[in-house]
Amino acid sequence: MTIQEKRDRIVEEMSLFDDSYERFGYIIEKGKKAEGLADDFKTDAFRIEGCMSNLFLVPEFKDGRCFYSSDSDSPITHGITHLLCGLYSGHTPEDILSVDPVFLSEVGITQHLSSNRRNGLSNVTAKILGYAELQKSKSA
Repeated sequence: MTIQEKRDRIVEEMSLFDDSYERFGYIIEKGKKAEGLADDFKTDAFRIEGCMSNLFLVPEFKDGRCFYSSDSDSPITHGITHLLCGLYSGHTPEDILSVDPVFLSEVGITQHLSSNRRNGLSNVTAKILGYAELQKSKSA
């Protein structure tokens, strides 16, 4: 599945919910069910700053593609970050850089987050896109 198809699927899934409470309930359930990280990765090297909760993002590059894993002690933060990791993982840096995470506001996610959670989400997307940019520059 292309990254654009993944994005479209997320938009479609989120549009099934009539209100933000249902949407966040769905995201929280995804966060609770999502696989976490081993304790070895829950270090300052992988910590996302600016988030109220403990949030970790582990990037990896193999076979020309980026992969991302995350964990958080907050189900909503973990759910949103897990959603982003699923979207961007398995794609080339060029593909990753072609999809702006602004679509999260289109589906009603970002506008209902506290300012601290929005800040954390911004930092997650910056790390994901920054890692893709780094890998792209290494292969140029």
